[in-house]
Amino acid sequence: MSTAMVEARGVRKSFGSTEILKGIDLRVERGSVTCLIGPSGSGKTTFLRCINHLEKVDAGRLYVDENLVGYTERNGRLYEMQERQTARSRLNAGMVFQRFNLFPHMTVLENIVEAPIHVLGRPRNEITAEAQVLLDRVGLGDRGDAYPRELSGGQQQRIAIARALAMKPKLMLFDEPTSALDPELVGEVLDVMKSLAEAGMTMVVVTHELAFAKQVADQVIFMDQGVVVESGPPADVLGNPQHERTKAFLSKVL
Repeated sequence: MSTAMVEARGVRKSFGSTEILKGIDLRVERGSVTCLIGPSGSGKTTFLRCINHLEKVDAGRLYVDENLVGYTERNGRLYEMQERQTARSRLNAGMVFQRFNLFPHMTVLENIVEAPIHVLGRPRNEITAEAQVLLDRVGLGDRGDAYPRELSGGQQQRIAIARALAMKPKLMLFDEPTSALDPELVGEVLDVMKSLAEAGMTMVVVTHELAFAKQVADQVIFMDQGVVVESGPPADVLGNPQHERTKAFLSKVL
């Protein structure tokens, strides 16, 4: 079995006449944490959405758990999957967005059990017990009966993480999960993410939290204008960058 959970080979993506991703090549090893950093508009979020096939790749190959994302390949040609197949493959990757996207009319517990029951067809009593374990894991074991409006932003984001974990994904994708939070609430979300990393969850994180990347990441990838400029261990990319563009970016954010 390949050691890569995610592998991108020459991935390109355009919106209209604007090319956002210009041939991305990278690997994310199983059980590792990869942080994508870079200025706004560099293609980080677009690439993350391509991993989950929320955006379709225009060229290149993108694999998750050795399976081609969004397409099947026959005789060297790509054929787009039907939506049902794509939805099934998407279950391999849980995604946490900048905004929490919780259902406001459902309690915390109902938000977590909704997809496993209706998408996976799992028994309610079984998934409810698992959901309580997840709530305990994110430090909100006593808030199952609360509604999202009764929670802080940090608490809502931790619920969003628990909801993604309830689908038992092989991979977790985080799109700037702390950017919508007040500064004093950032730490509680990052602590949950650190615990996931320690438990061996494969994670790809788009983030501006460079201290988190330095502490938790196995690999940091600096992107700019749709390309990977520099990649490597955080001590190298953040502590001793080689590319002038990386140096210029870090000089403004560190």
